Amino acid sequence: MDIFKRFEHLDEKLLELEGKLSDPAILADQKQYADVAREHSHATKIYTLYQEYVSIPPQISENKDILQNDDDEEMQELAHLEIDELKERSEELQHELRLLLLPTDPNDAKNTLLEIRAGTGGDEAALFVSDLFRMYQRFAESQGWKVEILSSNPIGIGGFKEIVGLVSGKQVYSKLKYESGVHRVQRVPETETQGRVHTSAVTVAVLPEAEEVELDIDPTELRFDVFRASGPGGQSVNTTDSAVRITHLPTGLVVSCQDEKSQHKNKAKGLQVLRARLLDKMQQEQHDLISAERKSQIGTGDRSERIRTYNFPQGRLTDHRINLTLYKLDDIMAGKIDDVVDPLIAHYQAELLKTLQ
Repeated sequence: MDIFKRFEHLDEKLLELEGKLSDPAILADQKQYADVAREHSHATKIYTLYQEYVSIPPQISENKDILQNDDDEEMQELAHLEIDELKERSEELQHELRLLLLPTDPNDAKNTLLEIRAGTGGDEAALFVSDLFRMYQRFAESQGWKVEILSSNPIGIGGFKEIVGLVSGKQVYSKLKYESGVHRVQRVPETETQGRVHTSAVTVAVLPEAEEVELDIDPTELRFDVFRASGPGGQSVNTTDSAVRITHLPTGLVVSCQDEKSQHKNKAKGLQVLRARLLDKMQQEQHDLISAERKSQIGTGDRSERIRTYNFPQGRLTDHRINLTLYKLDDIMAGKIDDVVDPLIAHYQAELLKTLQ
């Protein structure tokens, strides 16, 4: 197929990349080496699949010769069977190669900051923040990922005004990136005495973790303030000034961290959150320059986009971007969100594949 012609000289590209991986100048540059290694791994995968793909037509031709020239019924039956299997495998390889032709998101392999904030709905929204974070924690466990809470602002009844966690593991961002947006919940709050269904909302932001080599922050552009950590209701939970507030002066971004008893640890976690938010801000600004393209895609990361509704009385989840409705809300809240995540990824890939036709 014509779109695969670019793979014909991939062996030369692999040799070039292997040369770069042994180049002392590249070995000395951590970021450049990681980029080349990632490109080499991607090219190797394509090359392996492409070699199998181009080997299929000659095999089909050999089996057709058997059908034409061999009178043995058993051989003819085997040839028919193998032709069918080869054609099926060829279609599978075409699909896999098409997916590998899609532009790769450089953030896909990164660890991810997951920020969930209460929106409309008061305490009920704060409780749903806790429920959603628990859902993502359980999903992370099923994927073999690790979740570390970086920052939280709890309320007295078990909810959070805001909670920020770092999700670490393989291909985290690739699976969570479509979770950004407004999540709406419809249910009877625990505090509701008349059994009325309330509608509340929380916002979810999924930010790729920014590495220091990607984002160099000038220390003179940061202001650090320390204060005593407080718990739900504002009571002091610490007798020392261990909580840290970091302000990035050029942008006005502010991050507070008080979960650790150590001021040093709170500062390190705060910087981690700030770095990710700054990188996200830069990327959002770049995306705004190509807003027409963004409008044609799902999961743009627009914080104001209502993406999903969780209806507890009916046990129903609806993802509004792809018109997906599932009546298995208990399973989903228990972390079994593959049935939502996978269709979103498939839809996005299908939209991109249309551009390759």
